[in-house]
Amino acid sequence: MKQKKWYSYLWIVELLYLCLGLFNILFAWLGMLFFTIPLLIAVFGGGKAYCNRYCGRGQLLGLLGEKLKLSRNVPPPKFLRSRWFRYGFLAFFMTMFGLMLFSTYKVFTGAPLQQTVTLLWVFKLPWQWAEVDMVSPWIAQFAFGFFSVMLTSTVLGFVTMVLFRPRSWCVYCPMGTMTQGICILKHGKEVAAHGRKSKEDRGVAEAAGK
Repeated sequence: MKQKKWYSYLWIVELLYLCLGLFNILFAWLGMLFFTIPLLIAVFGGGKAYCNRYCGRGQLLGLLGEKLKLSRNVPPPKFLRSRWFRYGFLAFFMTMFGLMLFSTYKVFTGAPLQQTVTLLWVFKLPWQWAEVDMVSPWIAQFAFGFFSVMLTSTVLGFVTMVLFRPRSWCVYCPMGTMTQGICILKHGKEVAAHGRKSKEDRGVAEAAGK
């Protein structure tokens, strides 16, 4: 039997991150690694290696969809893979991220701390039990906002995993779209097209056992 590589177990890191965030909201700061590492890999010549190999969330969705059979395993709709939807979702996602940073800035300038995690940008989950007194309020505010972003994107990944193929989230993941954009800027349309094909093939078809 072929021995698995060390990066095949990075789904544990994704699961551990979510659990730590529920235990103490300040662990949400660790999620910045999930934001910066894919971009740095793309900038320094690694292309979409993070999406294809190191993404713990993609691995977790594949595990739940394939091994536990929680996915319907049907192709995602064409609009989900379209350029307008992917870049539109990225723009919306970054707008929400910008609003989160603005909320953090307001707390930094004296506004009261909002101890809530917002799921799907609408539903506010109370988090009053979180221990955040040991840090500055703006640090805690960023943690609440950033965990909201991470939890929301995870839920969206689970929903598309159940409805379609296990790694359908990879098709419109904002980080995947940004790394592909970096590939376009660095290597031109030919490599970008190859990256998009790799993203769809590795993130959807291969994860579904095709």
